[in-house]
Formats: sequence, structure tokens, C-alpha cells
Amino acid sequence: MDDFQKQALTEHLTELRRCLIYSLLATVAGFALCYSYSKELGQLLFKPLYAAMPEGSSLIFTSYQEGFFFI
Repeated sequence: MDDFQKQALTEHLTELRRCLIYSLLATVAGFALCYSYSKELGQLLFKPLYAAMPEGSSLIFTSYQEGFFFI
């Protein structure tokens, strides 16, 4: 218990704010990285489906948001 330092409330809030900012930046960077490879990821995920489909057929999406990222 002696390892923990006593901090004022403002110091705790400053540390919390810093951690939240780092988490937000990591989330944005991860999203940007995944979005830049969205076409390749979509092809990888749909590969088994394309293999099972009859030749000459194509995928259709029944709602607008389904095909948004992979077209």
C-alpha cells in the first residue's frame, strides 16, 4: 500500500483526461487503418461466399447500409 502516491482530485482528473485522449487517438488511428484496407478486408471475408456461389452470379444487398463499405 505504500507504493501508491496520494494525489489530489485534479491530478486524478488530469490523468484520466490524458488516458481518454490516448484511447480516442488509438481508436481513430485503428479505424483509419481498417478503413483504408476495407476493400481488401471485404474480399477476404467474402471469399468463401464467392467460392460457394454459382458462376456468373453476383452479390446483392437488401438494404443500403449492407453494401456501403464493400462497393
